[in-house]
Amino acid sequence: MDWALRLAREEDIPQLEGLIEQSVRELQSPYYSHAQMEGALGTVFGVDRQLIRDRTYFVAEQKEAIIACGGWSKRESLFGSDAARAKQDALLDPGRQSARVRAFFVHPQHARRGLGRAILLACEEAIRAAHFRKIELVATLAGVDFYRAFGYNLGERYEVPLVNGLSLPVVPMTKTLAPIDE
Repeated sequence: MDWALRLAREEDIPQLEGLIEQSVRELQSPYYSHAQMEGALGTVFGVDRQLIRDRTYFVAEQKEAIIACGGWSKRESLFGSDAARAKQDALLDPGRQSARVRAFFVHPQHARRGLGRAILLACEEAIRAAHFRKIELVATLAGVDFYRAFGYNLGERYEVPLVNGLSLPVVPMTKTLAPIDE
């Protein structure tokens, strides 16, 4: 393993923005049209600074370059960048509500090398530690098989409206976590 996992910092935002654009344009292209990807960049696909401030967003770093990112949230939003959010993102109640898995992106040259897996496992560990027992996420079509491999259950596919008048098909997914061994 020639990379390290750490929490994202505010100064990572420019690198994250570049990584997200490259990941979307290359890894999502078999699933979405060019116009759909462009309509989703910056709104559906983008940096959510609240995740960084909450210390729930991870990056995989190799020689000071961010090669993957992803995180979890204890807030209401299921997906999207902070630029697209107009309202306050309220905190969730771990006893009644589900944590969110959010914003996973991998550099195309580093895809399928265990980076997403490492980030997802780190998220699930942190989610358990925060006393959540359920997780929700909204998967892109490219991510469905990945999350299914980790025990996430499929919901009913729906369309997210985009700023350019198109829509982006996505799939809600859920998982119930096993209790922590005492």
